[in-house]
Amino acid sequence: MNKDMEILSDANSLIKAFNLAKKGSIWKESVQKYEMNLLRNTYNLQTMLRNGEYEQKEFYEFVLQERGKIRYIKSMHISDRVVQRSLCDNILLPKLKQYLIYDNGASLKNKGIDFSRKRLECHLHKFYQKFGSNEGYILLIDYSKFFDNIRHDKLFTTLSKRLDKEFMPFIEQLVSSFAIDVSYLNDKDYANCLNVLYNSLEHSLIDKKNLTGEKMMAKSIGIGSQISQICGVYYPTRIDNYCKIVKQLKYYGRYMDDVYIIHQDKEYLKKLLEEIDEISKDLGLFINRKKTHIVKLSHEFTFLKIKYNLTSSGKVIKRLAPSTITRERRKLKKYRKLLDEGKMQYKDIEMAYHSWRGNAIKYRSYNSVKRLDELYDNLFINRP
Repeated sequence: MNKDMEILSDANSLIKAFNLAKKGSIWKESVQKYEMNLLRNTYNLQTMLRNGEYEQKEFYEFVLQERGKIRYIKSMHISDRVVQRSLCDNILLPKLKQYLIYDNGASLKNKGIDFSRKRLECHLHKFYQKFGSNEGYILLIDYSKFFDNIRHDKLFTTLSKRLDKEFMPFIEQLVSSFAIDVSYLNDKDYANCLNVLYNSLEHSLIDKKNLTGEKMMAKSIGIGSQISQICGVYYPTRIDNYCKIVKQLKYYGRYMDDVYIIHQDKEYLKKLLEEIDEISKDLGLFINRKKTHIVKLSHEFTFLKIKYNLTSSGKVIKRLAPSTITRERRKLKKYRKLLDEGKMQYKDIEMAYHSWRGNAIKYRSYNSVKRLDELYDNLFINRP
């Protein structure tokens, strides 16, 4: 048996993986049933993995609105989440993280959205210290349907350089479960489907009668599984290395599909964008030209829902994006409705708002937060 499979299927690894995977979903009936027979389920899972009999169950597919974006989610059964948690924590992350740049901030331990925001602020300060002014530019790159357009063949090629070749068939089995049914395409369009932008939301509207399974597109890793997050973090490493190592750019950072590069020369950034676009096309990724901009550091720009600008004195001004305020305002009104209907408790609303407020108050948006406080008081404190 392959050593990686032995580690993955170790009973202690699977039990630890379950205890981590159940967080946030212990209320689900399927999770409670799995835990009631934890030792038996662990033994069965271990046996199937070691005998090569493991098959992933069907996805639970649904649409979710998150941070102002509508996403098509492919959720997994608890047993599959246990396998993927053990795989990612014991095999993928230990082997892949050493090849990731420091300024790759998504889905990694001790990193996250706050880390990436702080790194951008740090890079702005360092730029000012080096050049003594805010006369510079930032290139902000955004990708269209990033997870939807990760090609399986390209992903397998990159992963095979870092993982045991004997273990790769198991990885390919898991990733291939995300393949898209495109039986509705004619032969000409099907032959070129890997080179065309794919949108999972649009695909979800197609009549199921036209999805016969005759033609499958080996592209997309669905949002909702841990292996998708790890693959999304690692897949554009070629772009990271090109910018950090080949071009020796110090002020570069990436949070999944959001990229920033700071430089004193606008023309240099224009040329660099075209070079990155060539690498992206080879990976099957599509840069969203409408959301990709080159902005003066002295002007206001947005990264990860925060508005920044670098002043002539070297101070970094940070404000919440208006869309963030609007979304929270709508959320509070929805909470009030759910409270009236008995579908939500006040203590949960209070905890959710104070959690949001604790983060929001870090930024220079005092008046906006004050107005939201007033709305909160009118909805929940001054009203029965």
